[in-house]
Amino acid sequence: MNIILMGCPGAGKGTQSAKLQQELHLEHISTGDVLRAEIAAGTTLGKQIAGLINAGNLVPDELMISMLEQRVQSAKGGIIFDGFPRTVAQAQALDEMMKRLHRDITAVIMIDLSESEVVKRLSTRRLCKKCGKPAATSTQPTCECGGELYVRADDAPESVKHRLEVYRKDTLPVKNYYLTSGKYVEVNGQQTPEQVFEDIVQVLKKAK
Repeated sequence: MNIILMGCPGAGKGTQSAKLQQELHLEHISTGDVLRAEIAAGTTLGKQIAGLINAGNLVPDELMISMLEQRVQSAKGGIIFDGFPRTVAQAQALDEMMKRLHRDITAVIMIDLSESEVVKRLSTRRLCKKCGKPAATSTQPTCECGGELYVRADDAPESVKHRLEVYRKDTLPVKNYYLTSGKYVEVNGQQTPEQVFEDIVQVLKKAK
């Protein structure tokens, strides 16, 4: 089973991917995690990526596909694609890559969320420097693991607005790309994470 999780920034793709990874024993491939690992390594490529992300821009398609193909090749089981593809060109490249690797996409799930809720969520989101997870509440001083909490540069209000503009321009057309595939389904992202998860599980049961 290979799943694509779609949704605007702050829709909860990472949260749902973690739940699905534990429930279905799939490998979670997050483009954000892949890119941040490169940035943390301090390479020339990492510095270039950091500049693009902090400005709210997308990483070039060729670069993303090359980095992801290495991860897919090493995956022993099913995969959850979190945050990819974000453009029609990436979706087409992913189809070609999966065909080369003799894999197929089982379901494309869109977590639907209003832009007002996106701004609200991201403007108050704090992540842990140690484990990378978001804080459970907006008032806790440190993460449950003891790590320091911080606000990502691309979660600043101006960056969030720009990210939404990029999302509307480049990512929403991906929805139309998958609509005719028979694999595209939307779930309501305004619900609690637990309710969203239950909806996704029901979608996957039907997709098997």
